[in-house]
Amino acid sequence: MARPKNFLTRLGKLLLLLVLGFYSLLTLSIVLLRWVSPITTAVQIERRVQAFSKPATYHKEYIFVPMAQIAPALQHALVAAEDARFYQHHGFDWVEVENAVNERKETGRRRGASTITQQLVKNLFLTTSSTWVRKGIEATLVPIVELVLTKQRILELYLNVIEWGPGIFGAEAAARRYFKIPARRLTREQSIDLATVVPAPLRRKPGRYPEYGEIIAARMAQMGW
Repeated sequence: MARPKNFLTRLGKLLLLLVLGFYSLLTLSIVLLRWVSPITTAVQIERRVQAFSKPATYHKEYIFVPMAQIAPALQHALVAAEDARFYQHHGFDWVEVENAVNERKETGRRRGASTITQQLVKNLFLTTSSTWVRKGIEATLVPIVELVLTKQRILELYLNVIEWGPGIFGAEAAARRYFKIPARRLTREQSIDLATVVPAPLRRKPGRYPEYGEIIAARMAQMGW
């Protein structure tokens, strides 16, 4: 009877070591992100793998640029659109979580309440799947990111790695693809158009969602931008 117990004990220790190793590696990666720009991301790898089963040729556009080379208007538009309390919370916006829960109860409509930090963690280390496992890992990594990185660095990484279309990653690639200019030259209107794409980047194109653009512009004005 001792063998099954010993086996389970060893298995438990092995699993614990694997989990500790996994989180140690990710924590080290997050620390390095204070100074090092990512060569690729988990979502970029996911899209590359998905492309193997599709007939169309997949081409990735990804150019990492420092925050100084991204128009302030785009920085403001993304915060206003995706995470208005970005500078107030510590990774989770509990006000938006409560609003989303109440809205689902009242209307049955499901909407996300992910912060910029949560979206960054998903893009860097996880996948676009909506499984509870992914969300659980994401929830444990968000406090580490907020602790190790500044808000400015989190936003800089976010603007550089999120999707803006099939194979288009980051503000510089998006600006060049859609407007034929570098990200630092984006106007307020162009920035708002790009922000409207982020909720569904594989389906949306800039300039096709004027009503949502007006909402973003109003939020920016309310926030002093």
